[in-house]
Amino acid sequence: MDKYKILIVEDDTSISKLVDKSLSAQGMLVFQAPNGKNGLDMISKENFDLVILDIFMDDISGYEVAKEIRKHNLQLPIIFLSGKSQDEYIIKGLDIGADCYITKPFSPLVLCAEVKSKIKRHNEIKNNKIKMPEAIVNGPFRLDLKSYKFYKNDIEIRLSSKEVKIIKFFMEHPNQVFSKEELYKKIWSDNSSDDNSIMVYMKYLRNKIEEVPNKPKYIKTIWGIGYQFSV
Repeated sequence: MDKYKILIVEDDTSISKLVDKSLSAQGMLVFQAPNGKNGLDMISKENFDLVILDIFMDDISGYEVAKEIRKHNLQLPIIFLSGKSQDEYIIKGLDIGADCYITKPFSPLVLCAEVKSKIKRHNEIKNNKIKMPEAIVNGPFRLDLKSYKFYKNDIEIRLSSKEVKIIKFFMEHPNQVFSKEELYKKIWSDNSSDDNSIMVYMKYLRNKIEEVPNKPKYIKTIWGIGYQFSV
């Protein structure tokens, strides 16, 4: 079996070497880029199975690198590896389309596990082991699973990457009640919970899909429990 090819875009050579050593020990082939521009150049010439990005680098940020990747490839797994642990940095990274956000200092074992998990999921979808329907339809809503465009009554509503993930999860589980902890685990892929992030995104979505956002008809708050997507 061919080795998985991983690109680490990081200007701290000590971090790059640690990631290289950790992933190489798992039988992966690791490439290193010292800055964002070099990383994009390598991505344009080589097919990688996953990209690991630092956020703040000397030339362009990891955010800009991720945006460029997503313009051309919606499926390539992206992991942010950053020393910034504040909510706004994490939310922005996931909103751009990253699959995972890991903060420094980090556990090499956890990073390896996340890399394997994201690549496995990507390959299952690519190889059609996980059959993907063309669209999900609930009530007046439709989510096109090829373009990831979202519609209400056949009128497109523009959503961010994270909002798409949330609405996709809701539409796959209509009329079910989920706690904030469950939503964070399922959508953010994290066992911890950030209530503020969830509340912010529920507000964003309600402002876009509800006729009267402060009296939601579709994304309901179930007091003392969590949220329900009701159709």
